[in-house]
Amino acid sequence: MPEGSVLDYLIIGAGPAGLQLGYYLQRSGRDYLIVERGTAPGTFFTSFPRHRQLISINKVHTGWDDPELNLRMDWNSLLSDEAAPLFTDYSPRYFPAADDMVRYLADFAGEHGLAIRYGTNIARIGRPEVFEAVADDGAVIRAKHVIMATGVSRPYVPDIPGIETAELYSDVSVDPSEFTGKRVLIIGKGNSAFETADNLVETASVIHVAGPSSIRMAWQTHFVGHLRAVNNNFLDTYQLKSQNAILDGNILGIERRADASYLVTVSFSRADEVTKDIPYDRVIAATGFRFDASIFEPECRPEMVIRGRFPAQTPEWESTNVPGLYFAGTITQPRDFKRSTSGFIHGFRYGARALHRILERRHHGETWPHDELAGTPAAVGEAVLERVNRTSALWQLFAFLGDVVTVAPDGTARYWPEIPVDLVETAVKDGFFGEVDGHLVVTLEYGKDHDRLDPFDINGRRIAQNDAGNALDGRYLHPVLRHYRAGTQVGEHHITENLENEWTHETVHRAPLFAFLEQALPGDEASGARG
Repeated sequence: MPEGSVLDYLIIGAGPAGLQLGYYLQRSGRDYLIVERGTAPGTFFTSFPRHRQLISINKVHTGWDDPELNLRMDWNSLLSDEAAPLFTDYSPRYFPAADDMVRYLADFAGEHGLAIRYGTNIARIGRPEVFEAVADDGAVIRAKHVIMATGVSRPYVPDIPGIETAELYSDVSVDPSEFTGKRVLIIGKGNSAFETADNLVETASVIHVAGPSSIRMAWQTHFVGHLRAVNNNFLDTYQLKSQNAILDGNILGIERRADASYLVTVSFSRADEVTKDIPYDRVIAATGFRFDASIFEPECRPEMVIRGRFPAQTPEWESTNVPGLYFAGTITQPRDFKRSTSGFIHGFRYGARALHRILERRHHGETWPHDELAGTPAAVGEAVLERVNRTSALWQLFAFLGDVVTVAPDGTARYWPEIPVDLVETAVKDGFFGEVDGHLVVTLEYGKDHDRLDPFDINGRRIAQNDAGNALDGRYLHPVLRHYRAGTQVGEHHITENLENEWTHETVHRAPLFAFLEQALPGDEASGARG
């Protein structure tokens, strides 16, 4: 890059998100550069998860030959028009090794010839006029727009007296033999805590996992960041009386004693806040990670949310207080915090594609990709069914990305795929879709209160399978259409859930949908004229 030149886009971080966005910027011929402090892509995965097993699904054998459908079961591959390389070619394991991800990301970057500068650690970002990113070696990279794709790179350590004496998940030994016969406290109730506990079950004498919140199971909430089955063997050892326990409460203090052991004060939530001092040999803090905003100068430091862990951002993934600063990857999860999948590759890969389309529209005058349709119930209905039966984007980023069908005053329609639902209302008002007489938003969603029901309790859930009359009672993933006029929702239709996720049945799925569209899109079906 010539000295003094200004890039259009500087992407910081060559992890999955940085590579994904870089792929689309390169494909559209934009002036961009990815900088990475490591010597290869995916530096994070060379260390994490600590026990080297990913918990993202890698289903190689789906029975389908449709690449789009396969992405529903492939949680690790990045998106490309070439559908290559795919992570499923790197491991047959359902839960693959982290080293496979490192190999895959390096090959993706190499095969697509992405512009990456390795060994470049950005120490400071200022904005005297344009953004200026200063590396450790003093090199300065100037850019009109910066996209942070660094992930959550620093441990999140709660404010507990004495916690500085504990070991961090990021640093603690993963050799179980070092814990033989020890009493161990693990602070945190997420996957990293239980991953650590499972590793120590065979050697530690006592393991306690502690935190103030209830454990939430991913199979019930459908949020994959909650406790996954692959990490929950520890729960058996607790409930089957094997010396291990879950402590529901707050850690009030950690005292490191002269013999290097610990005395930890716990306030128990389910025992009327009874306080107890408990001795341990080792204390491990597995309390998560956070975004590092310290590299930003005050004039361009982003506002933070969720206990200061993530950057605040608009529906277009732009900083709420620093124009031109965007975010990609797991740090976009405040947009759907613990509700959808923006914190994970299988979600944020679609967010990165949508961000690229936003950048193309805002800064280069490009129109969001869309299809022209006749504005008739038949044409719109067939387009909706084709999409919901194939789309991986709406499947993975459920209730967050939606397809939008706009109807112009002359009765013609346009189908706009994969737009952030939170952006739609503003986009309509701002003329994003042109002149609009009304619009539909199509999403895939779990049913109301789905996370409060036990899906394995046969007496506790009304089944709406193939029951069009009770589609609203469905709790599993299913298509939802919402109809708007002049900014007001005037209709809603749920296509009833289906065991195979195939919404094709004439009387159960198709007929009720077309009946709804007959009301939403009145007019002469043959001509497309509006009534």
